[in-house]
Amino acid sequence: MIKAYVKSDRGKIRENNQDYYYLSDSLDEIQLYMLADGMGGYNGGEIASKLAIQTAKSYIENNFKEIDKEKDNILQLVGSAMEYANMIVYEKAKESKELEGMGTTLEICLIYNNRAFIGHVGDSRIYRIRKELMRKLTQDHSYVQKLVKDGTITQEEATHHPQKNMLMKALGCNAFVEPDVMVRGFLKEDIILMSSDGLTNLVPQEQIYKLAKKDIEQAPKELVKIANKNGGYDNITIIVIKNI
Repeated sequence: MIKAYVKSDRGKIRENNQDYYYLSDSLDEIQLYMLADGMGGYNGGEIASKLAIQTAKSYIENNFKEIDKEKDNILQLVGSAMEYANMIVYEKAKESKELEGMGTTLEICLIYNNRAFIGHVGDSRIYRIRKELMRKLTQDHSYVQKLVKDGTITQEEATHHPQKNMLMKALGCNAFVEPDVMVRGFLKEDIILMSSDGLTNLVPQEQIYKLAKKDIEQAPKELVKIANKNGGYDNITIIVIKNI
């Protein structure tokens, strides 16, 4: 059985909340969890994040029954849902001047048979907690992460880098996007935490781990409080999912 809790907050500085999320009901046939952090002037970010999630959700729900439930097929479904969502957001952005250049991050976590099928574009993150270990499953598609990977700067320097919000890849900004897809075990007592960078830029991983491990129901609310106390300069969204 799966339990999931979420909290989304505007933060202390932004005028509106451009994050958007979706959580399956625990009785739904498809266990689907999604998070998007939109960007773009006017209200483009809000439109991009909501549209990406609604499109990916309907794509997965419409096609899940038709596929063989083999690992590769489910992974392909998640990847295709993201590519389709990318196309829809990209086309929408071309409709008016105000929406030009809008885009969004997108995290998808489809849970099936004790496995998490993950799709990822951008710098929102997915972590898995198993026993005493919290591991980041996704790699940020950011300029700063590329510098770390190339050995130009350290992980510590990346935390305070002035260009840390510059994305190398986002959904809806180009006609095509290549999402990262992966499958990871999601066993009894495992916890998956999905979050926008409004959390991870302001709260250390150790603190995130402790609160999620202690109480999955309270963790999203508590983490939002801490992120706001530490500056709250971005929207903050946290989903915590546990295999009970």
